[in-house]
Amino acid sequence: MKTIINWRVFFMLWIASVIAIIAILPYTLELQSGVLEQLDLPIPFPILIAIQVIQSGLLFAVCTFLGMLLAKRIGLGTPVLDAIARGESAFNKVRAFLSISIGLGILASVLIIGLDAYIFQPALIQELGENANALNLTVQPAAWKGFLASFYGGIAEEILLRLFVMSLLAWLGSFINKTKDGRPTNIIFWIANILAAILFGLGHLPAVATIIPITTLVIFRTVILNSIGGVMFGWLYQKHGLESAMIAHFSADIVLHVLLVL
Repeated sequence: MKTIINWRVFFMLWIASVIAIIAILPYTLELQSGVLEQLDLPIPFPILIAIQVIQSGLLFAVCTFLGMLLAKRIGLGTPVLDAIARGESAFNKVRAFLSISIGLGILASVLIIGLDAYIFQPALIQELGENANALNLTVQPAAWKGFLASFYGGIAEEILLRLFVMSLLAWLGSFINKTKDGRPTNIIFWIANILAAILFGLGHLPAVATIIPITTLVIFRTVILNSIGGVMFGWLYQKHGLESAMIAHFSADIVLHVLLVL
């Protein structure tokens, strides 16, 4: 009997996402330390954290299942994990995209750093004056916390943004424009890729709003800087599979959250 998804792959992805959710806790708790100190919590803090982990775990279970289902319908997926689930060696599959994944991840991080330092930061200082300095005064968690947080970016965010959101958008787009075999056309994949990256950028605005005033420039900066990597990761997902996008995202986060703070 043919199953709708590969359940072995599902559990590998879901367990990895839960581990990633736990791994990012030291990073996020330090970033939010000032806010947390002012809260009057109705329940003990460890219980609140446990509830949040459980809620996030359930969310990722749904996103992983739907993402795998949609990816299968549009011809995308997880070739490395599929091979592992079949008991086959995945070495050659990983070797085929490892260099380009790491390379694009590093390129994305360099572009983000360069654009922010030489274009957005000067423009923000001109527009917001001293308020722009708040971006540089935010807490910078230790490198080991950034390393752990990189697993969340590389695993959990790719499951959410690429496996689920991009696959969903591409599947919806296939009703408008598809190939003879029923897959979305290349232009649909690109539209889905770009939209998923933009949504990722917009998702950062609430956090940015707690640091500096929201203006058109701030919105543009937030979306652009967070979309640069997203578009690259989406292309890798389409061409080489989810694992390739995960490696690229992880590589970018290592530069941004580990090497940059050493």
